[in-house]
Amino acid sequence: MTFNPNAEIRSNNVARAGGGGGGFRPRGGGGGRRGGSGLKIGGTGGCLLLVVLVVLTLMGVIPSDLLRGLSGQQGPVAEGGSLDHCLTGAEANERDDCLVQATVESGDSLWSQLGPAAGLDFVEPQGRIFDGSVQTGCGAATADVGPFYCPADMTLYVDVSFFDSLSSQYGADGGQLAKMYVVAHEYGHHIQYLSGAMERADRGQTGPQSDGVRLELQADCYAGVWAHHAANTTDDAGNAMLSPLTSEDIESALSAASAVGDDHIQGEVAGGQVRPETWTHGSSEQRRSWFTTGYEQGTVEACDTFGADRV
Repeated sequence: MTFNPNAEIRSNNVARAGGGGGGFRPRGGGGGRRGGSGLKIGGTGGCLLLVVLVVLTLMGVIPSDLLRGLSGQQGPVAEGGSLDHCLTGAEANERDDCLVQATVESGDSLWSQLGPAAGLDFVEPQGRIFDGSVQTGCGAATADVGPFYCPADMTLYVDVSFFDSLSSQYGADGGQLAKMYVVAHEYGHHIQYLSGAMERADRGQTGPQSDGVRLELQADCYAGVWAHHAANTTDDAGNAMLSPLTSEDIESALSAASAVGDDHIQGEVAGGQVRPETWTHGSSEQRRSWFTTGYEQGTVEACDTFGADRV
């Protein structure tokens, strides 16, 4: 899947953390931005610890107490500089930081419509792209945590080097929609925050049918809903932001969903025992299935993982 080269992707809410310039405020309507942290695994000594971190946090909500444990204190959202080089879809097709910004812009276009229709008081998220470490409303975090959403400042955080790790270490195919899926999943957590699902869920539970897994699978489903409508999202001038999806695009997104399944990470990536009772994000099959449900049905109602007998 590619962006329309002429689509407008400039953003008031997505920025590079620590890049200078003023802060950004969430806005209502259609134009907020969000990002997450990338994953860097280096050396055999730290690999197992980082895999444990990934199992707990990869592509998911980062609880405030976890980030406080990493930093010792909470802090404000990172100030940053706008991505002045990310102007059109042409840049999004060539640069991962611009892809993140453009995907959030597309998400704003969609969720500013679907959110209110589903009874949400929609507010756009913010996004921060960072390198190595970042200060967030939930505390300080490093790229080792993986892409995440911080509800305290309603911001997605992404270190785009994660996309390389997603393919080289976890087995995704490296396609564009695999990367967009990561961003759309984190945007899904923002929708959960606005809906109250995040607050209601018991994230202390683990296991294939736990609230924590259901929360992650719902975000996968919301990513599928975004994919269903992506070709119809528009920039401020009404231009289509993305080209229609192909079957190859969907397989790319599914390869990313499989790559971040708990069973795949515990077994094939970490080389350890698969322990379903410890799962926090769901198996590869669960993640593929719920993304597909969102993509095929394209509705918020289809993503009621908490109402399903089994997920």
